[in-house]
Amino acid sequence: MDDLSEARINMVENQIRPSDVTDLRIQEAMRTIPRELFLPKTVRSLAYSEERLEVAPGRRVIEPRTLAKMIQAAEIKPADLALVVGASTGYAAAIVASLAAAVVALEEDASLAESAAANFTHLDIDTVAVVTGTLAEGHLSQAPYDVILIDGGVESIPQPLTDELAEGGRLVAITVEDAVGAVRLYERAGGTVSSRYLFDATAPVLPGFEKPQEFAL
Repeated sequence: MDDLSEARINMVENQIRPSDVTDLRIQEAMRTIPRELFLPKTVRSLAYSEERLEVAPGRRVIEPRTLAKMIQAAEIKPADLALVVGASTGYAAAIVASLAAAVVALEEDASLAESAAANFTHLDIDTVAVVTGTLAEGHLSQAPYDVILIDGGVESIPQPLTDELAEGGRLVAITVEDAVGAVRLYERAGGTVSSRYLFDATAPVLPGFEKPQEFAL
């Protein structure tokens, strides 16, 4: 067993399981999918640390513990269609793909999207479709989605994303206000969307998810 494989197992045992991530499917996915593959070579040695690592200027991946808890909160079922917004190089989408029937990985940075597609090909993951487009608009052509995971911080949830939720659908996001963040779960029921707090966490705000500026006279 190489050092990174051992580190991957230790990540699950020391970060994921102690954080009340009890879904064995998530534990197994994070134990087997090589997170280092989705990172620049300069930071691969830190792949299983608790840091938010940079994958491109202004873009960082969510630390494993927070990501695992977010995915568990989405309660992904084997028949679900999922949308991962801000998919970056694809790690979160790869974990989600191990749980769902199919995943749309939305990324607006063409270079990151190309890396994600290459990573899925390398790992023989054929249930993820990588698409490029404006993150805050979602991907309407494949909607509605049973699950939407926003892979980064948001200051507000644009209505196009909640509009793309199926009845009974769940959206999980890290909402950030004044550098303080919390993971919230949004659910569509009876045609309306409600949200509730889950736990504290933070992440850099994704492009297009900043609150509109308020101008004072």
